[in-house]
Amino acid sequence: MKFLLLLSLVALSQCLTTKVHLRKTKSMRQILKENGLLDDFLKKHPYNLGTKYSPRLQNTFVIEPMQNYLDLEYSGTISIGTPPQEFIVLFDTGSANLWVPSVSCSSPACTNHHKFNPQLSSTFKSTSQSVAITYGTGSMTGVLGYDTVQVGSIRVSNQIFGLSQTEPGSFLYYVPFGGILGLAYPRLAASGATPVFDNMMSEGLVSQDLFSVYLSPDEESGSFVMFGGIDSSYYTGSLNWVPVTAEYFWQITVDSITLNGKVIACSGGCQAIVDTGTSLLVGPPNGIASIQNAIGATQANQVSLIIMCNAIKELADIVFTINGIEYPVPASAYFRQSQGYCTSGFEDMPFQYDLWILGDIFIRLYYCVFDRANNQIGLAPVAQ
Repeated sequence: MKFLLLLSLVALSQCLTTKVHLRKTKSMRQILKENGLLDDFLKKHPYNLGTKYSPRLQNTFVIEPMQNYLDLEYSGTISIGTPPQEFIVLFDTGSANLWVPSVSCSSPACTNHHKFNPQLSSTFKSTSQSVAITYGTGSMTGVLGYDTVQVGSIRVSNQIFGLSQTEPGSFLYYVPFGGILGLAYPRLAASGATPVFDNMMSEGLVSQDLFSVYLSPDEESGSFVMFGGIDSSYYTGSLNWVPVTAEYFWQITVDSITLNGKVIACSGGCQAIVDTGTSLLVGPPNGIASIQNAIGATQANQVSLIIMCNAIKELADIVFTINGIEYPVPASAYFRQSQGYCTSGFEDMPFQYDLWILGDIFIRLYYCVFDRANNQIGLAPVAQ
């Protein structure tokens, strides 16, 4: 179950009439250097040649930069095979499989992205096992194989991954990423494939069995996923830890959703997933309808609910109370300005699930730590 995009597929295909050109994500070294922070970072985190592959060394972590694409998606560069073949992938806490396009795929989405050629990799191992994954927008079918996968300086040997043979529809054609690297629990993985982060943990390639995420706002650079570490400079106060209620998605309990102190959804508590692969704040139809009514969003067309932008300054925060802590989401975050009007960032669940999705709108406001060792999520306001 996924809901990847703030705009519907129809609206996106109307807006994007040419190919999305692939851009290699900047390295963390480049980002730090451009912002005058490299020297200070290297003093605090001296490079240790032994930390790449040695098991369970202290302070073993890797920062994987992500490119912010229109505040809709966050993706980064990985490589697969020997010699390495590079791919831009979506780092997705709402799914669990790694897959990339293959040379066997002739779907339009595949022709618009880099494709993996197993014949060019000396470490590739084929299987006869098939894989099929359906997301809220987009799907793929293909076969599974094994090869070396490198994320930053972490090299995972014999990683199982999908090689897509079909990618139906047009959604995956227009997005800047070619594949998806799932970071959810292994129970969610299609065809029983072991997720990349599970292999990082089992091979001792990270010193802590957790990863953390910072998503930059307003199409700014600097977004990252940090494997094996937490950077406290990106948040204020202390992390508040929330137990995972189901080891499938990164699922937690939300106590209530309020506006001006009044419960407008999730009365008596509800279940939500924290999902980097979803642009929106998504929920069941009744709860979303209640929120849209409370904020005065009206139906403009089959795609969007809108409000006059000058009315936003009058709107109060919508507050998600989680494990007794309030997490405000201001109107400036849950509305998006476009051509003189503002569209709501709340959307109905596309499937019959009684789940809420705390997507990128929420994650841009709160630094998130996904702790597999203790099955909990840490949340703290991002530093301004």
